[in-house]
Formats: sequence, structure tokens, C-alpha cells
Amino acid sequence: MVPLSAVLIAQNEEAKIADAIRSVRFCDEIVLVDSGSTDSTAKVAEAEGARVLVHAPWPGFVAQRNYAVDAAKNDWILALDADERITPRLRDEIETLRHAGFGSNGYRIPRVAFYLDRWIRATDWYPDRQIRLFDRRRGRWEGHLVHESVRVRGHVGVLKADMEHHPYEDIAAHMRKIDSYTTLWARQAHAAGRGTSVLELFTAPLFAFLRNYALRGGFRLGHAGLAVSAMNSYYTYAKLAKLDELVRPGAPPG
Repeated sequence: MVPLSAVLIAQNEEAKIADAIRSVRFCDEIVLVDSGSTDSTAKVAEAEGARVLVHAPWPGFVAQRNYAVDAAKNDWILALDADERITPRLRDEIETLRHAGFGSNGYRIPRVAFYLDRWIRATDWYPDRQIRLFDRRRGRWEGHLVHESVRVRGHVGVLKADMEHHPYEDIAAHMRKIDSYTTLWARQAHAAGRGTSVLELFTAPLFAFLRNYALRGGFRLGHAGLAVSAMNSYYTYAKLAKLDELVRPGAPPG
């Protein structure tokens, strides 16, 4: 069976990290790279059987994720975050592939988010397929300030079973993450020379809401579907508004 390393990055995730680690105990090793937590994240992870490495100060998402990948003993990597879980069904699917020697250089895994007390199997949030199982000799994390992803050379397969995602405790936590990510997105877009306009500021958030709520089935999920659709619309407006602020004359530096 092909050896497999689970790798995670975390900072101040003492409430979530144990469940994440327990979900990947079928792997041959578990590596957690801690970004300088001030809570008991590292102690909890060690108690659950992870090999903990501290890598601080924070170098950025891509660099930190690749540091964790490079620290693993095995070439095949299963990457997840503290708020993600490998379900028993997904574990079984991965184990079947391991026994067969894997047939691709990497695999996309669908993610399903638990938000406002229900699973979100609609909107832009689902199936949200991410390459999280891959051969590091043929794949690396790439990207800039935000929305990094694994790029794999060669064939990439697609798994059927979902990875669980528990992204936000409540709407306030969701709003804080939006504020952080839209700032990073605006800085990245500005550095790339992108601009925006009043027309885009009006139409893009509107289309984002309609796409999520009507076209992609958010209306079927009640309050949660409405919240996801509205938040995606707000995210779109916030990132463009912050970009507009950066490109206007006299704007503060990004």
C-alpha cells in the first residue's frame, strides 16, 4: 500500500484541531505546521498523535502549505485544514486507491460546508472540488495572497465522497473572514494592474446573489441558503470596493 502523509497548517485552532487529526489517523503519519499559536493548538495536536513543527512568523498561505508538504516523510500527501474532516466514506475511497497504487497524479475532493446548522449542498459552495490528495513530486501549492490551490502535472482524478468543512461558527466569524480575504484579494488584484468601475460594483454583486440563490439552488436551503447567497454578494462588493479604493487617486498604499 502506498505510504500517505496527512499535512495540516494551523494557528490558534485548539477547538477544532483534534477532530481534524482524528479523521486522518488512517494515514501513515500526520504533520501539523503551527504558525505560532498562542493557545494550546500544538499541545492538543501532539496529544492526538501529530508531529508538530512551528514555522513562524507567518510566511503566507502558499509558503506555509508547501513547507508542510516538504516536511512530510512520504511523497503522497493528503492536505487538510483544521476546520476540515475526512469522512469515513472518503477514507474508504482513499484507502481503496492506496491499495491499487493510485492511478492519477492527484485527486479533486468535493467539499461540503456545515453552516447555520445545515449542510450546504447548493450555491457556489458546493461541490467546491479541491485537489487535496496528490503526489508532491508532481504537485505543489501555488497562488498569491489569497485563494491558493494545488497544481498537479499530469492526470487528475475526481473522488466521489465529500470532505466536511466547518468554516464559520456564526455570521460574525463569516464577516471577519470576508473582511480579511477581500483585503488580500484587492491588494493582489491591484498589484496585477486590475481595475473596476461603478457598473461592475453594481452588477457583479447582484449577479453573485442571483447565481447563488436562484441559479445554484440557494433558495432550497431556507435561511442558510439566503445567508450564503447574501454573503457571497457582499464578498463580491467588498473586494471590488476595496480595489476601487486602491486605484483612485490619493488612495492609501495597499
